[in-house]
Amino acid sequence: MNGMTIQSSKNLMLFSGRAFPQLADDIGKDLGVLPVPTSAYDFANGEIFVRFEESVRGSDAFVVQSITTPVNTWLMESLLMVDALKRASAKRITVVMPFYPYARQDKKHRGREPISARLVADLFKTAGANRLMTVDLHTAQIQGFFDGPVDHLFALPLLADHVEQRYGDRDLVVVSPDAGRVRVAERWTDRLGAGLAIIHKRRDPRVPNEVKVGQVVGQVEDKTCILVDDMIDTGSTISKAASLLFDNGAADVVVTATHGVLSGPAIDRLKNSRVCEVVVTNTLPIDDSRRFDGLTVLSIAPLIARAIREVFEDGSVTSLFDGAA
Repeated sequence: MNGMTIQSSKNLMLFSGRAFPQLADDIGKDLGVLPVPTSAYDFANGEIFVRFEESVRGSDAFVVQSITTPVNTWLMESLLMVDALKRASAKRITVVMPFYPYARQDKKHRGREPISARLVADLFKTAGANRLMTVDLHTAQIQGFFDGPVDHLFALPLLADHVEQRYGDRDLVVVSPDAGRVRVAERWTDRLGAGLAIIHKRRDPRVPNEVKVGQVVGQVEDKTCILVDDMIDTGSTISKAASLLFDNGAADVVVTATHGVLSGPAIDRLKNSRVCEVVVTNTLPIDDSRRFDGLTVLSIAPLIARAIREVFEDGSVTSLFDGAA
């Protein structure tokens, strides 16, 4: 008899970066596994060192990293973790990034600009990643930047369940803060059985995080407006949109977003606005100093854990979203 035959088994291993270890711990609890002990620290000059304290050979590795501020530090750490797994002979490496960095730079607005979202995908592929998993990309076509499978998860069911429980007895209208969110807003209208309104806005590509709000297209008077977006960064878009809705007779405004970036003046803008509730998920860490009355943070860990289990067991991630993923 030539050759050798063995009966192999799959081994799921979970790895956590330092940006938001609590999320990896929560995912691990849902999966029934503990994150692999990892030694990671910064050298005096800012370089990063990573080493895993257990053998990863032949494993199905899932690297969880919420790439929050400072973005470039945690992005580099994630790349080093993937490289270490590749060189340690992990069988498959899946990078779980609930928040995809540089997603807003997905195309050239003017000449001589980078397409940074594509570069991030190329970096992970070069480092050795076989698969990416992320939640609510800024634009869905970013999936095509990575040369491999991309699991694009949606937080809509989680957010919509909360809205239905809290405001289901009100006269609702779903509001898209700009033309780019209309497709997402339409999914919300299907889920809630509500009407749709759109805010027309203009943005100067030369000035980041600044937006000029135009007018409301749709009926919002005397209605509770569900303002939906993928992220809240400085809060400029959301706060101006909410003010415009109230100026047009809205009875109340509820803000929902997947990613609570909450940079700079965002907290003050949201606290000083007239919105009754801001609902986000914990794809990014939000410490106590940035929390305020009216902010609700929902856990994304169960959804990610279910998706990881489907990938590991060669199941269907699409089935988690009734075939919509």
